[in-house]
Amino acid sequence: QVQLVESGGGLVQAGASLRLSCAVSGRTFSSTYAMGWFRQAPGKEREFVAAIAYTSSTSYADSVKGRFTISRDNTKNMVYLQMNSLKPEDTAVYYCAVDSIPWRRIVDDIGRADFGSWGQGTQVTVSS
Repeated sequence: QVQLVESGGGLVQAGASLRLSCAVSGRTFSSTYAMGWFRQAPGKEREFVAAIAYTSSTSYADSVKGRFTISRDNTKNMVYLQMNSLKPEDTAVYYCAVDSIPWRRIVDDIGRADFGSWGQGTQVTVSS
C-alpha cells in the first residue's frame, strides 16, 4: 500500500509562483514508478497536469507547458510541481498520484486510469 501526502498549496495572486510537494511512503513504492499531478476545479473533471517517469522523462498538459515543472527526488521519495506565472484558471485541488505499474519509461500517453494511488489533494487558489 502506498500513501501520498501533498503540501504547498495556498492563495496567491495571478502571476505568482507556488511549489507543491508530494511525500510518498509505503513498502510497495519505489523509484521505478512514474508519478503524476492532476487537478480538479469545482464542477469539472479531474484533469492531467504533469507526469514524470522513473527515467525522468516528463509530459505536461498543454495548458501548463512552459509554466509548470515536475521533478522528483528519489532519495527522499518526493515529487514536486513548480508552478510559475499562475493564472486564475489554475485554481483547483491538486492531487499527486503514483503509477499502477513500474518501469514505465515514457509518460507521453499516460492518463488518469494509469494511476493506482492518490493523495488527498491540496488547494491552490489564484486570484485575479
